Amino acid sequence: MNQRAWTAFSATREQYKTWIEDLRQSLPELGAFQQDLVNRRAGPDYRVETPIVYNEALDEVTPEDGIKFILVADNPGRREQAAENRRYLVGPAGKLAEKFFRENPGLGIDFRKNTLILNKTPIHTPRTSELSELCRYGGETIAHAIAASQETMARLLSAFHDILAPVQVWIIGYSEMRTGGIFETYTETLRSLYKRRPKRRAELFFYRHFSMNQFTIDLRQKSRSGENTEQALIRIGAAYRERVLGK
Repeated sequence: MNQRAWTAFSATREQYKTWIEDLRQSLPELGAFQQDLVNRRAGPDYRVETPIVYNEALDEVTPEDGIKFILVADNPGRREQAAENRRYLVGPAGKLAEKFFRENPGLGIDFRKNTLILNKTPIHTPRTSELSELCRYGGETIAHAIAASQETMARLLSAFHDILAPVQVWIIGYSEMRTGGIFETYTETLRSLYKRRPKRRAELFFYRHFSMNQFTIDLRQKSRSGENTEQALIRIGAAYRERVLGK
């Protein structure tokens, strides 16, 4: 990054960190709701340690690092919220993502060195689908906070995208971005932010999630004869972009 980009990156990162801390303080009851939710399914061995997770990997980015790629996942799961981690995509899905890029060196991406990882919300649940249950269980205050956090995270993506552009942005787990889906607010905000920015919008690509090998299976099924991996990814990701954001 040049000095101008680094200054903007650092300022955006600090705003992100400050917002996370403010959100934590505004929801003192959130951890108890999350722990009760966990106890119903996983039992007492699973302790909620970080109800709202800031991706601490961002603190290790330096001006010399070559961020080539932005990836947006869903929300922090069990591994991501653990005090020993507090990073995004470090659980099973993250390991599958690392494996994919390691097995496709032609993409030129070191997943842990060249990627800026964000989420659609920083609020933890064991499974993404349980965000809806957390909304019902926590009531209007928690439901509003989850929706508002999606709007903020979409704006954060746009800010980092502008700083690092031109750069590809992969948004994985698009199925819940539909109308009525868990991440509808994120989608609506993203659509508004990129509506009149065709150049930046063309750098957005949508895919299935890495979990349970959905991403790899979908890529294999939709690849065409004669295409290399990068060409297939661009075509598939652009088609899903039109499905999610419209034309």
